[in-house]
Amino acid sequence: MIPLSILDLSPVPRAGTSGDALRHSIDLAQVAERAGYLRYWVAEHHLARGVASSSTPVLVALIAAATAAIRVGSGAVQLPNTRPVQVAEQFGTVAAVHPGRVDIGLGRFDLHKLLTLIRASEQGSWTAGEPPPAPPSRTVDGLLIPPPPRFAGDLSVYGHLGALLGFSADDPAPDYDEQVGAILDYLGGTAKRGDGEPVTVPPAEGADAQVWVLGSSPGVSAQVAGARGLPFAASYHTMPGTVLETVSAYREAFRPSERLARPHVMVSADVVVGETDEDGRRLAAPYAQWVLDIRSGRGAQPYVTPEEALARDWTAEERAIVADRVETQFAGSAATVVEQLSTLARVTGADELLVTTITTEHADRVRSTELLAQAWAGEGAI
Repeated sequence: MIPLSILDLSPVPRAGTSGDALRHSIDLAQVAERAGYLRYWVAEHHLARGVASSSTPVLVALIAAATAAIRVGSGAVQLPNTRPVQVAEQFGTVAAVHPGRVDIGLGRFDLHKLLTLIRASEQGSWTAGEPPPAPPSRTVDGLLIPPPPRFAGDLSVYGHLGALLGFSADDPAPDYDEQVGAILDYLGGTAKRGDGEPVTVPPAEGADAQVWVLGSSPGVSAQVAGARGLPFAASYHTMPGTVLETVSAYREAFRPSERLARPHVMVSADVVVGETDEDGRRLAAPYAQWVLDIRSGRGAQPYVTPEEALARDWTAEERAIVADRVETQFAGSAATVVEQLSTLARVTGADELLVTTITTEHADRVRSTELLAQAWAGEGAI
């Protein structure tokens, strides 16, 4: 019995506004609640024309107020963009009004890693139109594991984001374990000052909220989640090539805690469900352009139409940049997507699945959400 949840980026419609996107997110959360999804999480993104989910705790509060039972949370609020005390206060405030329904999903903004990618792109990893040979994809018990992602173009916007947030590549990277530990201390009422005196942080103290760590590699996030005895969400939808190593690293690092007796893994996937396989694939066609915009430095843009996407001519270089994401998107009829998600859950050993869906039209995203829930429930999962 594997629960199904939703990750929402609050996509801005092609001819719409951020306000339209946020209202669509509230509407979709209400649809998800009626359909039986367990959680509704919102992502944190900045400086992108195509997404409106930049103020995560505010959007979580709006969705919590518009729903009654579904769990709501962040997927993920990025540390150190927001200080640990602010995270605890902001989500503690929401949890005070909506106890037992709030998830605090914690991520990492790794400026040093981003700048490494920027430098690599500036140096040029390959000549235009002639991508170097990529390592082959592999299939593990039916699950496609692609080679590492590629980037090309001007990625300086991501470095600019670091500057806007007050970070420099010369600054030492914050200790992620300490940041997560501080949030747990604020929530648990055990925080202390440097001199050992207790620190009270209302309404964080005693907040009825569940803390998660999200990660896309077998590195720091997986290690911290395991060592702290926290539930962990691994990203197949953004970094499919490392998902098996990521969940394995978390499980190996896991130590039981008061919060969790054994490892608990949620795995994400990008899905689009249509009435038929052909319809699902058609609705998913703009996804490749979305990924290319992000990886070439333009940032996420509003979706083009399926017709425009299908008519686009692609170079070999462009296809290489988006291949890992496009080939691991689950698109088709409900039966097809349920089979693919079941494979993902089986191979990763996931306890929960987190699906993210973007389509050009909001109505198609709503319908995808409903069709998947109906089919998944038919399999006895939710």
